[in-house]
Parts: sequence; C-alpha cells; structure tokens
Amino acid sequence: MIPYINCVHTITTDNGAEFAEYLKVRKKTNSMIYFAHPYCSWEKGAIENANKLIRQFIPKESDLTKYT
Repeated sequence: MIPYINCVHTITTDNGAEFAEYLKVRKKTNSMIYFAHPYCSWEKGAIENANKLIRQFIPKESDLTKYT
C-alpha cells in the first residue's frame, strides 16, 4: 500500500526522463499528470520553493544521507 495515495489528485512535473513512464504512475495513483513548459519554473511552484530551501540550507555536493 502506498501511503497518502488518496491525497494525490494531480502531479505537475517537468519533461525529465524520470517521468518517461508517466502513464504507469497515472494508473497507479489514479491522478492527472501535467507537464510544465521548459524554463517556466512558476508552473511548478511547490517544488521550486522546496529546491530554494534545500539550496539555502544544504551546501552543494553534500552527502544527503546526513540529513533527515
């Protein structure tokens, strides 16, 4: 069982290779998947905000296993 599966209604992602099999993800989560346009970071605001916070507090090339 996938935790919080009933909370996922939409997924907005970029056009990266990690979502090449987006149809499988859509079927498993029963959610709509939207793809943001290239170089339009405002179309996926939540992840861009998370990335900003990570960059602010964790130095580049840090070992992420040291963080919870």
